[in-house]
Amino acid sequence: MVTIVDTISTAQLRPRHPEKANRPDAVSPPKPDWIRVRAPNTRGYADTRKIVKENGLVTVCEEAGCPNIGECWDKKHATFMIMGDTCTRACAFCNVKTGMPGALDAHEPEHVAEAVSKLGLAHVVITSVDRDDLADGGAEHFAQVIRAIRARCPTTTIEILTPDFLRKDGALERVVAAKPDVFNHNLETVPSRYLTVRPGARYFHSIRLLQRVKELDPTIFTKSGIMVGLGEERHEVLQVMDDLRSAEVDFLTIGQYLQPTRKHHAVMRYVTPDEFAGYERVAYTKGFLMVSASPLTRSSHHAGEDFAKLQAARTARGR
Repeated sequence: MVTIVDTISTAQLRPRHPEKANRPDAVSPPKPDWIRVRAPNTRGYADTRKIVKENGLVTVCEEAGCPNIGECWDKKHATFMIMGDTCTRACAFCNVKTGMPGALDAHEPEHVAEAVSKLGLAHVVITSVDRDDLADGGAEHFAQVIRAIRARCPTTTIEILTPDFLRKDGALERVVAAKPDVFNHNLETVPSRYLTVRPGARYFHSIRLLQRVKELDPTIFTKSGIMVGLGEERHEVLQVMDDLRSAEVDFLTIGQYLQPTRKHHAVMRYVTPDEFAGYERVAYTKGFLMVSASPLTRSSHHAGEDFAKLQAARTARGR
């Protein structure tokens, strides 16, 4: 047998989502008017993109196809995605590339800190791909990035959006010890949808992870989010709220799921703005310090402004 390797063509050699390539197309209903966003074409967007590329960084804004990229990048707000652009898991909702990732970049913490400095960020959000191939799931790399930003930009507040570090003993403790200001870990959906939407994760492990953050350091704000429109029922969303409050989570985000490609999970329903407003009202009655619920809500959307509101809400409660 002869294997031919193409060393000339610049075409992508493997699909972005090889595990989804042979799935039948999943057709979603047309988007309603309230989902529309402007194309990113401002000077601020171009400046942010230049800084990101010059430092060789990856952003979840681009990789996940976030609909708010134009608005956020125009304000020089970007969510940095560390540890590469390839995820070891293959969640049905996610547009991030999947496969076996490469080695960690030892210089990435400094490059992220440099970009934060150039953008003049008062608040930065750091997320990552899942790195189940690493013994600690990338926990030490998270800690290094936090420390590098602290050293370079001591007044910048730091929010992290982490994987679940499933079955990685000591990983969470290592990240918490680096003292981020906000620790975010998304549940993504209700428990009944995990097998089809988030099969590599475990719902109650994620709840316990968030609870454990508070046990280790009660001063750190905790945050989690879910998508709706994936086939969940209203009572299931309300149960998620109760589960998160039992773990003392401070901040809840709820946004509309949008299908990246026809090979991803279909949108089962577009939740109306009035329904989102109802979820927000209920969540506040359950005790969350901060709630963001709207069709275009995403984990890091308006993160800086929301952090200031979190601080004010905690002060008001005397915590």
